Amino acid sequence: MFKAILLEKGDAFSASIRSVDEAQLPPGDVTVSVSHSTLNYKDGLAICNRIPVVRSWPMVAGIDGAGTVLESSHPDWQVGDAVVNNGWGLSETRWGCLAEKARVKGDWLVRLPKVFTPRQAMAIGTAGYTAMLCVMALEDHHVRPDSGDILVTGATGGVGSVAIAILGKLGYRVVAATGKASEEAYLKSLGASGIIDRAELSAPGKPLQEERWAGVVDAVGSHTLVNALAQTRYGGTVAACGLAQGMDLPGTVMPFILRGVTLAGIDSVMAPRARRQKAWDRLATDLDLQLLESMIDEVPLSGAIAKAGELMAGKVRGRVVVTI
Repeated sequence: MFKAILLEKGDAFSASIRSVDEAQLPPGDVTVSVSHSTLNYKDGLAICNRIPVVRSWPMVAGIDGAGTVLESSHPDWQVGDAVVNNGWGLSETRWGCLAEKARVKGDWLVRLPKVFTPRQAMAIGTAGYTAMLCVMALEDHHVRPDSGDILVTGATGGVGSVAIAILGKLGYRVVAATGKASEEAYLKSLGASGIIDRAELSAPGKPLQEERWAGVVDAVGSHTLVNALAQTRYGGTVAACGLAQGMDLPGTVMPFILRGVTLAGIDSVMAPRARRQKAWDRLATDLDLQLLESMIDEVPLSGAIAKAGELMAGKVRGRVVVTI
């Protein structure tokens, strides 16, 4: 038996910590002893039953996990290897990692860089790994530190916090958009050079606006993303990875056809393994671990359900680490 956060949907939805029989683990060629997990936005949605994230019941929550290999029939993994899992449908169609054990496909796993402990890996989690994918997308489209200001929306969230820390270390000038004026000192400590009120971006705006940004990391979507596109400079790139405001895109093609703006979609769930490993290897060199520590809000497994509620209420900044 092992402990897990189990999501069930009978007559009513429930999320609880349960003892689960190991025989119920799904098929897979690697079994992992999970030492740490985390709470991403999608985890909050699933645990709080906000939108239909879960598509198979009952479900063990947790899209991320870090730990060591207990059993393996996969050629790339041996007992004792330190591994990380991000996404691949965990907590949606496959049992996840807010649990003492997880069984996954070896092709999904990434080798934990030696500079990171499992705790630090989960402080990064899918949110931080997504932030790295966003930075890589900006680089792929030739957005450099001397190109101009970079806007980061949802700045106090997991993606935003890590993106600011990475971009700041790489020498970019970052402007953070937030609705939490009280967090200005926190955001500047991560590397933000300036702060704007998210209200400047969250309402409908003109299809083309003053050119402000060489690049954007957006985790918010909806009007915020549309306004960011409308304010992006000629030839700039917007990396879109989230939908905290909404999944709609109520805009026009004007930024694309008149300013040559690129909208780069960032998918972390099904990203190829080579791209994942590259992102994690970049995190090992481009993320200041002291700044990472300043983002961490740590809870035991027993506190994860309540913390998910706080996350959905906007009461969490940075990254939540769940110690299993």
